[in-house]
Amino acid sequence: MTTGLLTVIDMQRVFADPGSPWATPRFAEAAAGVRRLLPAFGDRVTFTRFVAPESPKGAWRAYYEQWLFALQPPDAQLWQLTDEFAPGARHVLDASTFGKWTPELARRATSEGRLVLAGVSTDCCVLSTALAAADEGVEVLVVADACAGADDDSHAKALHLLDLYRPLIRVTTVAELLQETT
Repeated sequence: MTTGLLTVIDMQRVFADPGSPWATPRFAEAAAGVRRLLPAFGDRVTFTRFVAPESPKGAWRAYYEQWLFALQPPDAQLWQLTDEFAPGARHVLDASTFGKWTPELARRATSEGRLVLAGVSTDCCVLSTALAAADEGVEVLVVADACAGADDDSHAKALHLLDLYRPLIRVTTVAELLQETT
């Protein structure tokens, strides 16, 4: 079993549905990477969900004026984890921010020693979470082939940017991470 806390970022219907304005083109490929990682972490997995705030504040008001469809309550269908992950998600953390580095995630990650990130989107929520955790001094691993971006170019650029933060943040692959345990 590998060390750390696996945090699976926003594997939700709104990002999986090809008809959604927020569809992530390579969602299925990221999901395949996540599936391969889950057994190696056992109970040390947190799934996150991006949800709209009840009442947007500050710059979020303009954001939700642009994305009115997303102003739905946390129990709305679009915010649900995909059918593939919902049944096995024992620990789910909701946040109305791109970054999921909340006090709750910080407590879980620091007790495990490192934070392993997978999910969507690499160039938004994964990036925001990784940078905040690294600033707290947590070792962060971003699993490139268990993530997907808004498009291939954005995904590649985000991974390049994240890798510039070595040794605080390290970009790895599913195979490399799983090989650490053998």
